[in-house]
Formats: sequence, structure tokens, C-alpha cells
Amino acid sequence: MKFKKIICWPPLLAGIGAGVTIAVISYITYQSFLAGTIYGLWLTASFGSSVVIVFISPENEYAQPKNVLFGHLLAALVGIIFVTFFKITQDRTVFFLTLGIAIGITVMLMMVFKIIHPPAGGNTILVMLAQESYQFLIFPIFVGAVTIIIGGVIYNRLILKKNYPLQWF
Repeated sequence: MKFKKIICWPPLLAGIGAGVTIAVISYITYQSFLAGTIYGLWLTASFGSSVVIVFISPENEYAQPKNVLFGHLLAALVGIIFVTFFKITQDRTVFFLTLGIAIGITVMLMMVFKIIHPPAGGNTILVMLAQESYQFLIFPIFVGAVTIIIGGVIYNRLILKKNYPLQWF
């Protein structure tokens, strides 16, 4: 195998692109001037799955910016609504039911609004477990999803010369 082929090998480039994108979000969360403030959280576990879709399968409908951004926002919002308006606690007798209902509503709304992004479903669970508030929609969800989209555009469009995104909204 030639050295140039190894350097330009798509799996290597996808891994580097995804890793750099998550590293940027992690740096902002833990090392930047925002770290330790209420604005410092930019990272959620669901972002790891999002970069897999955006960097490996950019032509997929679920990898498009509309789906990444609004899928994450919608899923987090459903969790926040359940926590806020239904006073959800982690009482084992009802928590499993409300968590299931919230995920069902998240899936239904993603389909209705055509913003399906499978990794975002984890946001509903995270929000309900952590009892998060509306600020969670901005930091980390909105800012982190936008960072993933920017990383995907840089990687796919500028490095691989692929047509990404196929559609913005």
C-alpha cells in the first residue's frame, strides 16, 4: 500500500475528523474560559454517535444539518418539558413509565417533523435523568450540534470534496 493511499484512506480521515470535532467540544467544555461556568457544558454522549453518522455517512438523511440540529433540540426539549411540567422525579414506581412515554413522543415528533436523528434520542433520557432545564437547549445541545455540523462541512466538503450537506433545511 502506498503512503499517499494510507494518508488519504477514508476511514483514517473520518476518524481524525470525528475525533477533532469531539476534541473541540471537549476542550470548550473542560479547558476553555467557559469551563466551570454554567455555560461550560458543550458535550453530551449523544454527540459521539452523531459524529459517526455525519463523518461516515454524510449522504444519509439523518446526517443532514436539519436533522442533526433539530433532532437534538427536539429530543432535549421533550425531556425538559417532562421534567418541568410533569414534575418527573427518579422515583422508580413511575419513572420508567414517564421515560418510556417521553421517548415515544420524541420518536413520534421526529417522524412528524422529518428531523430524524437517532443519536438525539439519548438527549431525552439524559435530560430526564439529570433533571435539566431550558438552558440545556443552548449549552450543550445547540452549540454542540452546530459544532458537529461545522466539523462535518469542513471534513466532507473541504477535505473530501463531497457534496455535504445535501440540503441545509
